[in-house]
Amino acid sequence: MVLTIHSAAREAGGFLTVNGSLKNTGTAAFVNTTAWRGNELTSSGTSVAGVTLIDKAGKKRYYVLRDTDGRCLCTTGVSTIEAGQSVAFFAQFPAPPATTTEVDFTLPTFATATLKISG
Repeated sequence: MVLTIHSAAREAGGFLTVNGSLKNTGTAAFVNTTAWRGNELTSSGTSVAGVTLIDKAGKKRYYVLRDTDGRCLCTTGVSTIEAGQSVAFFAQFPAPPATTTEVDFTLPTFATATLKISG
């Protein structure tokens, strides 16, 4: 699996939205997506709710926002990614302070990546 981040952008209302894609570069269907949902938002089902952002300068971790029913504001329904298939994803977070220009992105099973925030 290859994880690509396309953007990490501040949005009106104090949100930060991360957009990206997950591509199965293997020869068989990938079904090991359970870890991506994390332990906290299991009501979101198969999702990328386990993603977090870390503001190292501000010493704060940001979790995916939730709706009033406790479901993540993120891509859901990711249970199988066929060989060669790419799946787009998004995750929305509370925006860090305007002085924060970079955050570390973590999704279980993938290495941590540093993202520059736009907007």
